[in-house]
Amino acid sequence: MARTLKESAALLQPELAELRRSLHQEPEIGLELPLTREKVLAALDGLPLEITTGTKLSSVTAVLRGARPGPAVLLRADMDALPVRETSGLPYASRIDGAMHACGHDLHVAALVGAARLLTERRDELAGSVVFMFQPGEEGQGGAQLMVDEGVLDAAGERVTAAYALHVAAALLPAGWVAGRPGPILAAADSVEVTLRGRGGHGSSPHLALDPIPAACEAVTALQAMVTRRFDAFDPVVLSVGSFHAGSASNVIPEQATFAATLRSFSPEARTRLHEEVLRVVRGVGEAHGLSVEAEVVPGYSVTVNDPAEAAFAARTAREVLGDDRYVEMPHPIAGGEDFGVLGEIVPSAYVMLGACPAGRDPFTAPYNHAPEAEFDDAVLGDGAALLAGLAQRRLDPAAGA
Repeated sequence: MARTLKESAALLQPELAELRRSLHQEPEIGLELPLTREKVLAALDGLPLEITTGTKLSSVTAVLRGARPGPAVLLRADMDALPVRETSGLPYASRIDGAMHACGHDLHVAALVGAARLLTERRDELAGSVVFMFQPGEEGQGGAQLMVDEGVLDAAGERVTAAYALHVAAALLPAGWVAGRPGPILAAADSVEVTLRGRGGHGSSPHLALDPIPAACEAVTALQAMVTRRFDAFDPVVLSVGSFHAGSASNVIPEQATFAATLRSFSPEARTRLHEEVLRVVRGVGEAHGLSVEAEVVPGYSVTVNDPAEAAFAARTAREVLGDDRYVEMPHPIAGGEDFGVLGEIVPSAYVMLGACPAGRDPFTAPYNHAPEAEFDDAVLGDGAALLAGLAQRRLDPAAGA
């Protein structure tokens, strides 16, 4: 009897873990990832793939042609790391000071390489083509849009009919569990940058100056009240001020105060309104204090929305490929942002989470993604590869077995 995807993936586990750890030791940030691309190309070498590389970024696009004609589907993995100094203490920890695969993208790359190998083994059964999208620049540089601009969705010669991706989680989910949901799964992620300008002076005579600090503090608290009083609790928004700067001495009133905040929303309507309300509040507070206000919303990533039919298909596939007890539906979206939503705005897509909490750790207390001490269990790589391969195989041929 032929091996199942899960059984075949288990045989690939050691080499996928080796690839993942090699990537983890040499993380690269942003759009230019020459070492990472070299490792991906080496891992794909010898497979019957049509490979192209990006011009504006270090991307890799690989196309596998099935033995029978049919549509094309896309599987995506992001490849970039974060500007984080690793403190995990792992024997394969980052060798690059100030850079770390703190979000698990090294696991995404290894799992997608595994999916390419699994689908190559089943090439004769494929009715259509699979596009493998290895993407740099997910962590804020908009790599997905650049790859779309360079033609990744049409790499097989026709527009893909669906796109899929997974993201590992260092906490919250037990290792090997898959979680997803229809509709919004990740938030839109924007930011606002604010400068309030007044008139500097001596701290002993505030009436002769025009102090921007109280107004900036008032604006921050007014924004928190705005979130709770101007938005529907069932279409929520999140606003967190992460940067606040003013002054240089205790007895000097500065000329200006600046702060910046991240803005998260889960619907296009709430996102648009959040932008408008934030600017209205900070300008109103500043003007009430007689200050000039410079405020700008900096657009980031849009909401990542799972197509309902594709989300249901991904749930069925996870249960059939990995086991009935391995899939859970998320009760609500995650407030993190992702540029996979760019693809979802163009083609039906599904995005799922894969638990990668190390054995022996409590998923509810383990360090989460982006933490310098975050750890991901690469024992889940085989399951990730099997799930990705299963999504492509079954989308091209609904009658395909596990």
